[in-house]
Amino acid sequence: MTGLQLLENYPHASVVVKAWFLEQMIESLKDETVPDEFKDFMREQGIDNDKLGIMIDANPRMLFDVFDANDVIIIIKYHDNFGFTWAVEEADDQSFYKTRKEAELSVIDVAFDILENKLKPVSDDSDVTEDSEDN
Repeated sequence: MTGLQLLENYPHASVVVKAWFLEQMIESLKDETVPDEFKDFMREQGIDNDKLGIMIDANPRMLFDVFDANDVIIIIKYHDNFGFTWAVEEADDQSFYKTRKEAELSVIDVAFDILENKLKPVSDDSDVTEDSEDN
């Protein structure tokens, strides 16, 4: 999936990724001459999915810190003469990628899914089913 598709398909993970990325941008403006009002304005405006999606496609590795912060640890391995593979939680890809970036683009799909599932509220459908069976 493209970066834009990931942001659109995983709404809970998207909120976390966008907030993290925005804070990183603001943090880069440590200069005392940048007014707090401008930083607040940046927070209010946020960042468009289109623009962030393009950045994700260009540099998927930038997301590794946000995944780390949410306990979704990605491991990229290099195997001599074969290429790169990845592992994250229970998922372990057996494919080989010619470049690290290809492996990173592949693994962020899985990492977004894992993060989404961690953030998604748990529904209480099981209680409803048990109650209806008792009647």
